Amino acid sequence: MRSPCRPLRSKGCWIKGATAARRAALEILRAVRAGATLNDARDRHLAALAERDRRLAYELSAGVLRRQTELDDALHLARVDPRLHDVLRLGAYQLRALNRVPAHAAVSTSVELARETTGEAAARYVNQALRRIAGAGFRVSGVGGSHPEWLVRRWRSCFGVQDADRLIAWNDSRAPLTLQPARWNEQMLRQALEAAGIEVADAPFATGLRLNDPTPGTRHPRPRDLPGFTEGGFLVQDPAHALVCRFAAIPAGARVYDACAAPGGKAVTLERLGARVVAGDARRDRLARLADTTRRAGVAIRVLGADLLAAPFAASAWDAVLVDAPCTATGTMARHPDARWRVTARAIARAAVRQRALLEAAARLVRPGGLLIYATCSLEPEENTDVVSAFLTDHAEFTRATAAAVAPELLSPAGDFQSLPQRHGMDGAYAARLVRKP
Repeated sequence: MRSPCRPLRSKGCWIKGATAARRAALEILRAVRAGATLNDARDRHLAALAERDRRLAYELSAGVLRRQTELDDALHLARVDPRLHDVLRLGAYQLRALNRVPAHAAVSTSVELARETTGEAAARYVNQALRRIAGAGFRVSGVGGSHPEWLVRRWRSCFGVQDADRLIAWNDSRAPLTLQPARWNEQMLRQALEAAGIEVADAPFATGLRLNDPTPGTRHPRPRDLPGFTEGGFLVQDPAHALVCRFAAIPAGARVYDACAAPGGKAVTLERLGARVVAGDARRDRLARLADTTRRAGVAIRVLGADLLAAPFAASAWDAVLVDAPCTATGTMARHPDARWRVTARAIARAAVRQRALLEAAARLVRPGGLLIYATCSLEPEENTDVVSAFLTDHAEFTRATAAAVAPELLSPAGDFQSLPQRHGMDGAYAARLVRKP
């Protein structure tokens, strides 16, 4: 069977598809600057492209977001018309990070985009700037920080310089792909992947299978093209999020309301661990993906559109409630490189206010003796321990109840779950396990 790992395109093919891919990458970046997430912008602007050009466009847009500070310093963008910033960033990134692309192709497609953006004078400027970059031998280093300075200072204060720099290096790399068995067991999934020529290894803390890096000159297929996707054999889920479900230690047979469930990975994992799950989400634009996830996985999960803040159920109706709260997602920046430019200190404070409201609303739904699980994919204490501590101060009827369900190194001194990318090789995630006193 021929390996599905796909050979890279020849230089001639790269040149032929470069203009369409670059134009799509520029549209993605413009959408991100206007407030869209990278994933939403990708889905909106890549549908009409061939698969090989979709890959190039995403590589360009994600690469620019990861290395933005470094590119800006090399291009001296402070003196340039803001309408040309992403045109120049795309050209510089393609010129110096994608060695398969001839320099003249990277320059010429950038010049064309500049001409379309602001006219002939802009085209001449972009031509000169990128030729200067090419002649100077500038290369995107792949190491160091491409994060807002205030965030770097914040993390160095929180984690120490060495740990913060390791976190930044993790964010500036491509996140590994981990698969969790769904309809198939782990052995079936491993055999199918290896038969297709895809090497895998055990994910950290026995949480599924992680795809090894492909051999030079090849790429792994998209998840939907991997063996078992159509059959619902697996879900794509980082170990951290599977471990949050394990940490929750919800008893088999318990009725669980996953209140912020989209895209559905945790709901499926909880069901596979023995819970009876209802999955709701207030974001109606994400319900289709939630329903698709549960359908593919073949689990008996009811999906509904419901706003937790609107009290969708009677008080004390559930054995357990999971609040996987919307957050600033600072623990997933390797997977979402746009998040580093979206987060601000003000955004962290706003997120914490909403998270506290969601936790308050969820608490009313938990029966006496039941469990309340609060989780985020943030690294920031304001969204994690501070939210839980304030809640416990105001709610004497709840207390922490840590279960010995994960490795001790994943537990904070207070007994909460905390994974850190730079220490554990996975997304950053937080969870607290609270019990309502009988």
